[in-house]
Amino acid sequence: MKVKRQADVRRYLWTAKKFYRLVDRNFFLNRRVELIEGVIYEMAAQKNYHAISISLTHDVLRAVFGAPYWVRVQMSLDLTPYSVVDPDLAVIAGTLRDNATINNPTSALLIVEVSETTLYHDRRVKGSLYAKVGIQDYWIVNVKRRVLEVRRNPAPDSKARFGASYQQRIILSPNDTVSPLALPQARIKVADLLP
Repeated sequence: MKVKRQADVRRYLWTAKKFYRLVDRNFFLNRRVELIEGVIYEMAAQKNYHAISISLTHDVLRAVFGAPYWVRVQMSLDLTPYSVVDPDLAVIAGTLRDNATINNPTSALLIVEVSETTLYHDRRVKGSLYAKVGIQDYWIVNVKRRVLEVRRNPAPDSKARFGASYQQRIILSPNDTVSPLALPQARIKVADLLP
């Protein structure tokens, strides 16, 4: 029996176009999935703290950004021809009506992931993707440690999963405040994002 060498094994990378065809055919019915650089990931079920933190963060971001922005909750972004992700929250320039097109947004002013069980994935996989596509402001609400991880200054990084990472990483405690890059005059208390 001939054993395949590693060089003979090929990975199939899904495109966003093919991924959407599967979605349209209900292939992922009742399953939460996203496409990250050609690989389809099944997303974990959400625990209550995760859901509460998403709701709290949504309320804060809507109050801070106001009407000229759309704060999307777990809605798809088409970041590359091989990536369709559903971040927990994404702030998009323009109102709902301004964004009333058939295509999903391809970028965001701020992306927030709430992490309770997916911290490695949110830091290394999604973080590298967001840096690669130039998301300037990426926050991780770390529910277990009760901190906010702020990541900024995306830059090429040959050691990172997708060739880019964030050069600035700041850890903020519940008593700290943070200002979104897109709205530097705003002050958000980290405690307001945590359950």
